[in-house]
Parts: sequence; C-alpha cells; structure tokens
Amino acid sequence: MMGPAHSLSGAAAWLGVGAAATAAGYTMPWPVLVVGALICAGAALAPDLDHKAATISRAFGPVSRTLCEIVDKLSYAVYKSTRKPGDPRRSGGHRTLTHTWLWAVLIGAGASAIAYAGGRWGVLAILFVHLVLAVEGLLWKAARVSSDILVWLLGATSAWMLAGILDQPGNGANWLFTEPGQEYLWLGLPIVLGALVHDIGDALTVSGCPILWPIPLGRKRWYPIGPPKAIRFRAGAWVEVKVLMPVFMLLGGVGAVFALNLV
Repeated sequence: MMGPAHSLSGAAAWLGVGAAATAAGYTMPWPVLVVGALICAGAALAPDLDHKAATISRAFGPVSRTLCEIVDKLSYAVYKSTRKPGDPRRSGGHRTLTHTWLWAVLIGAGASAIAYAGGRWGVLAILFVHLVLAVEGLLWKAARVSSDILVWLLGATSAWMLAGILDQPGNGANWLFTEPGQEYLWLGLPIVLGALVHDIGDALTVSGCPILWPIPLGRKRWYPIGPPKAIRFRAGAWVEVKVLMPVFMLLGGVGAVFALNLV
C-alpha cells in the first residue's frame, strides 16, 4: 500500500487497541490514546526504510536517504544469505527483512529500551521521529508542498508538548507498566503494531509480504503471505483509495469512541 493508507491503518489499529484495552479494564488516558495513534501512524511507514523512493526516505533529508540505502543493502544481504531453494533471486532488499514480524518486535523493543535508558531525551527522540512520519503520512498533501524544516519544527514542537502532557500525573507516562522506572516502556507497543499493520497491508497487494520470516514454509523461507491472488490489488489502486482508506477512518473513529467510553 501507499504511505497515506499505511498511516491511516496504523492510527486506526491503535485506536482499536484502545477500545480493546478499555473493555479489558486497562483504559488508556486520552494522551496515551492520541500519542499512541500518532506514533503508530508514523511507525506504519517505517518498514519501507528499505525503499529509496518511499515516503520515509524523504522525511529526514539526506539522513533518511542514506539510511534507506544502508537498510536496503543490509536487507538484500540477509535475503541472499538465508534464502531457500524455492525463494526467487532478486536484485534488492525491498519487502524483505523490514517487512517481517521479527523486525517489528526488535524495533519496538529497541524503542522501549531507548525510552527506558534515555529518559526524557530518549522519549522526545522517539516522539519526534514518529510525529514527523505521521505528518508525512496523514497530512501528505500539505507535507509535500511544505518545507522539510517546517515539518521538522512541527514534529519537534508537538513532541515537546505531548511529552509534557504525558508527564503530568495520571496522563499515562506509566500506563500499563506501573513500577518505578518503567515509565514510557509502552512506547514500543504502537511501534510494533504499526510495523505489523504495514506488513498486513502489503500482504493484501499483488506481491504479498514475507511476514513470517525466518519461519520456513515448504521450500521457501521468504514466503509472500497474502490472500488469494484474485482479490489482491496493486499499491495505489482504486480499492485502496476509495474503499480501504474510508474504512480505516471509520474504524478509527469507532475505536476512539469506545476507547474514550463515549458510549
């Protein structure tokens, strides 16, 4: 799928988690719901870090472009070294390593570790990166015509403000992880979810997605998971824009209503 659909699906997924958490008795404070949805929307773009033309490659200028080149080469190297006889030969690393459940878990765990060890500055760094990505994905038309510096300033100021709100007692810094020193460990959860939602979205397209790697299936280790080919679609096709994106917005709205106990 394309960037806007990925970001919308990520936000909707976290709002759905908020509704499920409320039903299970772990109600999210509204700042956790909002910040988690934004982080998840941004994280839903991150697996395309292996694609030089993806939204994330443009998000942070030369830094993200260089990182995309590195991740593409790393992903290709991992693919070549782990492929089984049934896996096809390929010339690049797109939709390989960064499109797996293992990558999603490692990235989420890494973010939680940064939040735990880095304190406030670690939290601000995580928020900044993902809020910039959320702007690029959710407000993509405005972001395309705006200066990168303006988008970065919006991400930085929003990160500072939201971190200040979360730090206030009862606003969710210690949501789910309540022991002293465990503040913000939950930040890894929307990052894992965003990456997995991205993978599921790509699995609906023509090429499928090797979500289960490194678990082998038959003669393939990079098996492209997806529905029957007859109901798959090409990225950016009308079904994505006219059907899936409105559905994501509707589901997100319903999730928010239940998460906030408005019904």
